[in-house]
Amino acid sequence: MPVKIRLQRHGKKGKPFYWVVAADSRAKRDGKFLEKIGTYNPVSNPAQIELNVDAAVKWLKNGAQPTETARRILSYKGVLLKYHLLGGVAKGALTMEQAEAKFNAWLEEKAGKISSKEEKLAKDKASAKANALAAEKEVNEKRKNAAAAKAVEATEEVADAEVAANEENNETEA
Repeated sequence: MPVKIRLQRHGKKGKPFYWVVAADSRAKRDGKFLEKIGTYNPVSNPAQIELNVDAAVKWLKNGAQPTETARRILSYKGVLLKYHLLGGVAKGALTMEQAEAKFNAWLEEKAGKISSKEEKLAKDKASAKANALAAEKEVNEKRKNAAAAKAVEATEEVADAEVAANEENNETEA
């Protein structure tokens, strides 16, 4: 039976959520599957991927072929690296301890990259919010100045009208 590691769509329209599954290649996209390996949420930034690495490696060893998107997800989470390292262990090029050490070092490096991206996104969001607040304060200040200028003009007009009325009263009395 030809097995594929592929994505199975769930979620609402416009808000996809995927399960990463091992399924018979002849089964429907959202149909019967052999095992659920993980989940993938592309809506969040960065995308959230939960994956059972050992189960994915087991399916790869049994001959399962990942689809292109699933291959990218497996590569991102290090499944293909672990599969490659276990192939080296099977050939005798590495010991199991060396393979685990390499894989753990790669995982730590990847976690550092992800955390720096999350920090950058949070920093950008905070600076955008601060810029928007500054722009809003500037607009409010302009509005206050314009309103104050109109009020001054209105009081000057009223004062001019009163002066003109007083002069007219004085002329009529005289």
